[in-house]
Amino acid sequence: MRVSVDSERCVGAALCTMTAPGVFEQDDEGVSGVIPGSEDGAGDPKVHEAVRVCPVQAISVVVE
Repeated sequence: MRVSVDSERCVGAALCTMTAPGVFEQDDEGVSGVIPGSEDGAGDPKVHEAVRVCPVQAISVVVE
């Protein structure tokens, strides 16, 4: 699995960081991203929930 966040689309709602804090983080400007080293989803079962709750569909998951 490969998780990514489209930083151009992200509006900083922080729902991903609240849902899967071990995978997502926010920068100083409030834009979410994947924590370095967690691009594989870090075994967190809530990654798919974070995708679902993102209000602008900025998160993508590709199953490899």
